[in-house]
Amino acid sequence: MEFIELILINKLDGVILKYPHQENIDGTVCITGHHLILSSRKEGVRELWLLHKNIDCIEKKENKPSSSITQGGSLFLKCKDLRIFQLDIASSTELHQVAQTLENLAGLQNPSLFYPFFYRHMNPIMENGYTLYSVEGEFTKVLATEEWRISRVNQNYTICPAYPKSVVVPKNIDDETLATAASFRQGGRFPVLSYRHNNGAVLLRAGQPLYGPKHRRCRADEALLNAVVSVGMKGVIYDLRGSSAISQHQNKGGGTESNSNYSQWRIYNRSMDDVDNQQQLLDSFSKLIEACNDKEISSDKWISKLESCGWPESVRNALHTACIVAQHIHQKAEPVLIHGSRGEDATLLVCSLVQIILNPDCRTIRGLQALIEREWLQAGHPFGTRHRCGVYGAPQPRAAPTFPLFLDCARQFLEQFPCSFEYRQSFLVTLFEHSYASQFGTFLCDSEQERESRGVYTQTTSLWSWVNQPDELSGYINPLYEPTPTVIWPSVAPMSFVIWEELYLRWQIEQRTEQREEQYKAIRTREQQLRAQAQQLRRELYEIAHQYYGPDVKDTLCDK
Repeated sequence: MEFIELILINKLDGVILKYPHQENIDGTVCITGHHLILSSRKEGVRELWLLHKNIDCIEKKENKPSSSITQGGSLFLKCKDLRIFQLDIASSTELHQVAQTLENLAGLQNPSLFYPFFYRHMNPIMENGYTLYSVEGEFTKVLATEEWRISRVNQNYTICPAYPKSVVVPKNIDDETLATAASFRQGGRFPVLSYRHNNGAVLLRAGQPLYGPKHRRCRADEALLNAVVSVGMKGVIYDLRGSSAISQHQNKGGGTESNSNYSQWRIYNRSMDDVDNQQQLLDSFSKLIEACNDKEISSDKWISKLESCGWPESVRNALHTACIVAQHIHQKAEPVLIHGSRGEDATLLVCSLVQIILNPDCRTIRGLQALIEREWLQAGHPFGTRHRCGVYGAPQPRAAPTFPLFLDCARQFLEQFPCSFEYRQSFLVTLFEHSYASQFGTFLCDSEQERESRGVYTQTTSLWSWVNQPDELSGYINPLYEPTPTVIWPSVAPMSFVIWEELYLRWQIEQRTEQREEQYKAIRTREQQLRAQAQQLRRELYEIAHQYYGPDVKDTLCDK
């Protein structure tokens, strides 16, 4: 198919662009296969480049003069990055042509026609982002032990289509056992290593067991899990579903592990059905953005509307669940297995948050990239399906903002620990934008298998290749960053939740993030100066006391 077949009009003069915090632009619209470009040279060069894939919804509003003759109107382009543009067009015919053209191009579903396959990076690529975070490289320390190995049982994606070719599993479990265990788990998602803590405790993830109403068991799956439990200890399984959801899945062949067959494990339920229910999560996100866009509602009603949308509760629930799991690993050194139903959403969300709590590396820019690679991209989160539509578009089957929920949780960490993270909020916003529409191929498709078969790794550029360039990277570095080598525990109290203004309200109110960061930096610098002065005064006090009382004066006078 040629793009020219979808373009009814490719150029139009006299279009007026309106959007918040910007002066109106009177210019020329050009429509290419991938972009809407509006440019004006009346007061210097001003341009807007908008990817068609970023357009979530197109609304037309025709002018109706008193003579009842329709003449021109406005197009409202509601985007997946939450922007809303208004294009005023003088002719009704051209209004319809532009609208139909944009609907044609924004509605393309074949990933091979998306912009990443046509984009060519202007500067030389210093490193290939697609090869930066291999399983072998990410689990080097783990593989150096005698307990774990890399299995390539999924080399041809026949065991689990959503898993990568290589996974880390217990060393004493052979590939035949893994294949049998995979047949017992939803989607073939047999238990694999997600994270190993510095005390040796591990975090595993999987799909739900296909237990069914006949209480089917799988000794291979039991052996796989028991291989990570030390003598005299019990592991912990967290099923991220409520009892009603488990019952529904059991009637369809699913279920949860039984206490009798998994006697070396304690089994708990921690309901995160609000995350694994894609339609419910999308509705919650849509209500959140609707509240953020409501400019006329009173402050009291706005807070009530915000809380009732369900999104803040999902954020708190995810953080709370992650804290509970992290406590088992860090404080009790217990192995933990996490699963929901398919293991594509809530499971990956919790595993990611646990690692931010426990692992300081995940609080760096490259560490977060590696985390997203391991726990989202390589783990088979279906970005293509989940991000097929945003909050403004017509709901699509299985579309859901699970990854934005993760980014919001990361934002809560940043609010509570502003000095513990190398990246600033702008990096999280960039990830949000590129996960929906991008010139890079990182978030294309639903799995590693699909990205490989479609040539994503060979025909497109990785987002990490661009982000990690020195000129780009510098803009994402948090000026307050001081590495915290220890575990961090976020507050999950309702009053601790902070609305992510820099994303949800950035087109409604002017942001002053950098100004606040500079204020924090000045405060920290002053604090360090005062601490240094206090320490110097203690030393002087000690020296004076030493002169008067001799060498027996207590050292507590000096804070060494």
